Formats: sequence, structure tokens, C-alpha cells
Amino acid sequence: MDPVLVTGVGAVTCHGTGVPALRDAMARAGARQPDKVPDPWARMELPLMYLVPEPALGTDAGDGPGRAASFAVRAAHEALAGAGLAPRELRAGRAAVVLGTCMGAIGDRERDHEPAVAGPSDEPVATHSWRPDFDVSSRLATELGVTGPASSASNACAASGFALATAADMIRCGEADVVVTGGADAYSRIALANFNRLGAVDAQGCRPFAADRAGTVFGEGAGIVVLESAAHARARGARPLAEVGESGWSCDAGHPTAPEESGEQIVRALSDALDRTDVAPGDIGCVIPHGTGTRLNDRVESAALREVFAPEAAVPPLYSLKALLGHTGGAAAGLATVAATLIVGHGSVPPNVPVGAPDPSCDVPLPAVETPLTGTAVLINAYAFGGNNISLVVREAATC
Repeated sequence: MDPVLVTGVGAVTCHGTGVPALRDAMARAGARQPDKVPDPWARMELPLMYLVPEPALGTDAGDGPGRAASFAVRAAHEALAGAGLAPRELRAGRAAVVLGTCMGAIGDRERDHEPAVAGPSDEPVATHSWRPDFDVSSRLATELGVTGPASSASNACAASGFALATAADMIRCGEADVVVTGGADAYSRIALANFNRLGAVDAQGCRPFAADRAGTVFGEGAGIVVLESAAHARARGARPLAEVGESGWSCDAGHPTAPEESGEQIVRALSDALDRTDVAPGDIGCVIPHGTGTRLNDRVESAALREVFAPEAAVPPLYSLKALLGHTGGAAAGLATVAATLIVGHGSVPPNVPVGAPDPSCDVPLPAVETPLTGTAVLINAYAFGGNNISLVVREAATC
């Protein structure tokens, strides 16, 4: 079967717009404190988030692209420029958009229904035109002029993992030659308030696998990749950055918000991704874990990794991306795929952001210094409310 290649990547994160900003932050383990959201209606104990640097929370009013969509558009233009593809080529070709998002345009709708000044007696009122919650993928398709399929995956915080896997399968089965895919998410007062009510926000920051972690901290951003069939990339002389292998999907069919403690279905997703891609555990040189910083999630994922890798090889080095960017929700797996592409291309695992003493019950390697990538592939995990689990493999690409 023709390989599915990554030919371009784009990113928007709390460290700025563009892959160079992300690459630099990864190289220097550029930790930063979460922001206090500048939202007068964020009446909650810990109104904290890793925000994309912007002068204000809103980017547009009315019918223009909302905040999450604007991140996706910026990252997509960067990815397409890196791939050497012009929008006119997408319009003329067999192209598609498949985007993952957790909150979609909900944050924009929140701002569309708030008064200019937040007072104790104010009632939110509609001030701008209505927009659907999950219009991010169609907005991106409109901005790019893509008239092929435009689909949105909304499997909560694993959304962009499922979007990427779906996009790769569309190419494998001949539905498209090029797919712009990944994920985007932005601040939502509702989402942040819900996690505050759950007691799942860490006042110090996002600290996966730390002994005294106390929850997660969300982050804004977008991670977009251009996927192409090897035949299409070869025909236009494109240089591949990486190859996207097969994926493993599963569902815990358990608790609506907590992972199932045995990790059985997480192990299944991990094993299926390796088996279907025909990659041995020893070929994995790095894992980008889901690793949210919540106590149960980190512990269950760590045990699953030991179960999958320990019988044949040591657990490979983990690169904890959320310690750098926060938990970017539906964009998390998209940004992890951008990071994995950079890791494969550079041949090394970046230093992890220091988060304090590690939790001995997790027992996974989190190198504090840059280490060589000893395998040819990176494994990405993404999990979500509802027990949705997905694992993806990104590996070195043969010259097409």
C-alpha cells in the first residue's frame, strides 16, 4: 500500500505562531506559567490557561473566522507553504480537510452573548450573528478554497488523533490525494469552569507525571499537517518530512470522564497501532504520551506503556508535550504529530520541561536533557472523555 506522507507542518501555540517558535521552545524546554484569562466573566477559582499571545481573547466578530478557526487557518497556511502547495492546487485537486476540535466555536459564541461590561446584574445578550459550534473545519476549507470533503472530528481531547487517522485512511482508500488535517482549540469559559468544578485544574501549571500534580491546565493552539499519498508527492517532487503509520482505536466503555483503571483498552490501542504499522516496540524511539497531569490518567497510561514495551524492550523516552504547551484539548494530537515530525527529522528527543519530583507510581523515563532518537518512529497517544483512546505512529519516511 502506498505510504501516507507528511509534507508540511504548521503550529500555533502559547509560545507564538509558527513551527520555529515551537521548535525553539522544545529545544530549550521553554517552560512558562499559565495565564490568568482576561475574561471578566471567568468567575471561578483557577481561571488559568496557556493562551496564544493575542491582544484580546476575540479575533473576530460576526461572520469572520473565530478564534480556534483563525489558529487553524494560520497553521494550515504555514503547513501548505512548507509542503510547496498553493491553494489553487487544492481547489484543482482531490483534496480534503479533516479537523479535530474539542470546543469548536463555543468560546466565540460565549463572547457573542455577553454585555460590554460585566456587572452583578448584567444579563448576557446577543451582540453578534450566530455561528455553529463546530464550524472550524468548514471555515478552514472555505479559507483554503477546498471543495472536497470537509469533516470535523469531535472525540473530545482525542479529536485530532481521530481526525489524523481518518485523513490517512482517506488517502489509503483513494478518497483523496491531499488532506489538510490536525486540530485546533481556543479558550472556552464553559470548558474551564467545568474543569474547575471537577477540581481538575493545577494551580501551578500542567505537570504530567509529577509526584504532586493536581490536575491539568488547558492551552490554546492548532497543529496542522499536510498528508499526501506517496504517489502524489512523488509526482510533484515533494520532500517528505515523515510517514504516518496505522492507528489503534478503542473505547473503555466505562466512566464518562475517568479512564478505566486496568488500562485494558489503552493497551489494545497501543498494541494495534504497532501491529498494524508493523513496527516492533524496539523501533519506537520516543513516546509522546497523552499525559494530562491528572493523577489517574498519568498512572494508567504509565502502566499501559510498561505492559506493552517491557516484555520486549525498555519503555522508550517520553516527551511530555503538555508540560510545554498545556493540554490543548482537541488540538493535542495534532500538535503532537507536528512535534513527532520534528523529532523524527532532527533525530533526537528534546529535553522535558522540569515539573518537579517524578511520581514513583508512574515509573516512565522523562529525560531532562536532549537524547538521541534510538528508533525510527515516534508513538503518539491521545485519550478523551467517554473512554476514547487512539494511538498513532509517525516514522521516518523513505525518499519518495
